[in-house]
Amino acid sequence: MQRSGKPTIKDVARAAGVSPTTVSHALNGKGTVRRETAERVEQIAAQVGYRPSAIARGLQNSRLGLLALVIRPLHSLDTFLPEGVDYFLRMAGGASLAAMDRGYSMMLIDDPTRPDVPFSALAADAYIVTEPFENDPVLTLLSEQRIPFVSVGADPARRGAFVEFDESSEQQAITMLEHLAHAGAQRIAMVTGTDRNDWNLGSQETMRAWASARGQRPQILEIPETDGEGAGEPIARRLLDGHADERPDAIFCLTGRHAAGVVTAAQRRGLQVPADLMVAAASGAMQNLTSRPTVTTLDLHPEETAKLAVDAAIRLAEGHTVSTPLSTPEVTLQIRESTTRS
Repeated sequence: MQRSGKPTIKDVARAAGVSPTTVSHALNGKGTVRRETAERVEQIAAQVGYRPSAIARGLQNSRLGLLALVIRPLHSLDTFLPEGVDYFLRMAGGASLAAMDRGYSMMLIDDPTRPDVPFSALAADAYIVTEPFENDPVLTLLSEQRIPFVSVGADPARRGAFVEFDESSEQQAITMLEHLAHAGAQRIAMVTGTDRNDWNLGSQETMRAWASARGQRPQILEIPETDGEGAGEPIARRLLDGHADERPDAIFCLTGRHAAGVVTAAQRRGLQVPADLMVAAASGAMQNLTSRPTVTTLDLHPEETAKLAVDAAIRLAEGHTVSTPLSTPEVTLQIRESTTRS
């Protein structure tokens, strides 16, 4: 009678005349097995097509060779593929390739604290968590379970409590604010997201300090990230429809989709970009490259950040220490038509 399905460890043990435990030890290099027995077991396993479970081997060896990436901003969006936004794809792709280059695999997961989370979501050797929220439950879970992880961006409520990369949100904001001022802007407004992460909160804090140092009242507007380009109209109503003396002549949005919406809303009002209003974004979107005018953004270099995070995560997974502080690559200012006045 022909057996169906994949061969099991019991099949190999029966054919070799040994116990399943001996087969396991022979194939995984554990315990004490005579060389002749081990060679016979390996030969029979190859003949019948038996392959030990990768997960079982990993659990026995305390490592699976697997990293996990948790991109927290995706949790607050209405889709895992926000239109035009390539930052998350670049981060995930860069992390996956960097892990493979080091002999590891990478899996992208949502929120491992969900009650219906699959077993695999908690099976990685180490985790990379990007843009954690204030008092983020994911960091709490990993810390309590003593699972190695590195955070790209600090938990605003627990800054310095974990192994983290400083994304220098303050320096990013200063870079764009100084560019806008140098380009001729007198009254700059900032539009951030509503997520309570270090990127939004740090940028707001920087804006307040920057405006205060110039004797100005900071104009900061919080708009949900999920609104995308649709945020353009509410932003314009709040910032552009008031008295001309209070109207900003530059709007700096942290997200590229918000910036794209602002350009459209400003043009509907007869405002010329950049002559009447300059518009810029921190993290760009494809819309910023194809709109007329094109929109000035920052390149945050997510691929390089991902590689650094993977290197740190692997060190932690392999039981090594990671020297802190850690920092991400310096951003690059990409000047385009929306801030270039003749």
